[in-house]
Amino acid sequence: MKLHISAVGKLKNSPERTLCGDYFERAAQMGRRAGIAALTVTEHAESQAKTADLRKVDEAARLLGSCSSISYVIALDERGKDMTSEAFAGELGRLLDNGTREVAFLIGGPDGHAAAVHGRAGLVLSLGKMTWPHRLARVMLAEQIYRSVTILVNHPYHRE
Repeated sequence: MKLHISAVGKLKNSPERTLCGDYFERAAQMGRRAGIAALTVTEHAESQAKTADLRKVDEAARLLGSCSSISYVIALDERGKDMTSEAFAGELGRLLDNGTREVAFLIGGPDGHAAAVHGRAGLVLSLGKMTWPHRLARVMLAEQIYRSVTILVNHPYHRE
């Protein structure tokens, strides 16, 4: 299974980029044992449209355009479903077991996601009740993907 993160906003040379890179590298190395073949990232510039609704529609088109038609879409949204790390790993494991070939994680811009993203998503996922900057949300997602891989292969990184 291939994992793809499509995000509005660009991580310049920063501690967040370094952390994401570290977690993605770890997940890619260990992920092969779990059936994860690749992990890629696409970054999109924030929309410059005049209103929040227009910005969301513009960004949604780019986010969804970076997904293949067969991608299972997971949209990150503060109003989404809260999951434990074990439940998130279970969801990825279920997708692997069902033969899902691609999973696309979508991180919207500051205005959130347009209805088109929610309509395409198989899961709308929250990283918690608090609002997080998009740079940190990407790090948190990267860590949870890595943690999920370790759970799936019974590595001791995740301890209950």
